[in-house]
Amino acid sequence: MSIGLSVHIGLNQVDPAAYDGWSGELGACEQDAVDMAGLADAAGFDVTGPLLSPAATAETVTATLEAAAGRLAEGDILFLTYSGHGGQVPDLNHDETGDRLDETWVLYDRQLVDDELFEVFGKFAKGVRIWLLSDSCHSGTVARRLPEMLSPQELDRRFSTADPQEVGRRIRAMPQSVQAAVYRRDRDAYDRIQNTRTAKDLAKIDASVLEISGCQDNQTSADGIVNGLFTGTLLEVWRGGAFAGSYRGLHREIVKRMPPDQTPNLFQAGALNSAFARQRPFTI
Repeated sequence: MSIGLSVHIGLNQVDPAAYDGWSGELGACEQDAVDMAGLADAAGFDVTGPLLSPAATAETVTATLEAAAGRLAEGDILFLTYSGHGGQVPDLNHDETGDRLDETWVLYDRQLVDDELFEVFGKFAKGVRIWLLSDSCHSGTVARRLPEMLSPQELDRRFSTADPQEVGRRIRAMPQSVQAAVYRRDRDAYDRIQNTRTAKDLAKIDASVLEISGCQDNQTSADGIVNGLFTGTLLEVWRGGAFAGSYRGLHREIVKRMPPDQTPNLFQAGALNSAFARQRPFTI
């Protein structure tokens, strides 16, 4: 009998001491994680967490995923969700062919570089399915580049507010000024993370990874009062389990309900498993 494990991460704030005084306040990320954990529990998954704000450190997240890799075998599934800010650091091991930037999850004490995430994915056994939901900015293909639309002028146009702090609370992207300051201060640590890892090769991951993201690479993900826009729409489509379609069908129905400037993406990586995307979501 297959095993289903789930891990849910949600950060409404980060440690200002780790981010040059920036607390990264958001409103709905913790609730996203709680709601996804509830869905997973109802579907029979063994739920870890949710890991909320101070509990969502890089060490805890990495250790939790490594523990899951040690438990899962062929035919099993990991359901992993992240709601929070997205960030970037310069790419040093040349695994990003476009913008030369590595993408990050902005965890409580530091950024988790995508190289680290994919290294952990590489520890899962052949035949394991990994379903990833990432409700953060520039998350289309586990994220590739920070969109130009994050300029102050474009944000003001999109959100109809002249208050930069209000704008910052409504999108899930670390401000570029904070990214630059944090990297200048902690460059040795982030460079060491990349220099101790080989360039990521998604084809060498034996598990099958299926991601439904909050937006395309060149878009932003909106926060909300109760849930993020993407997570809230997913819950609307799922309808407490009444949805009867596949992962692909779930993605299509979410896209239909989203605004044109935030289009969720479906992305597959790792070992080819054509049947995965045709399965019903939350199927263990």
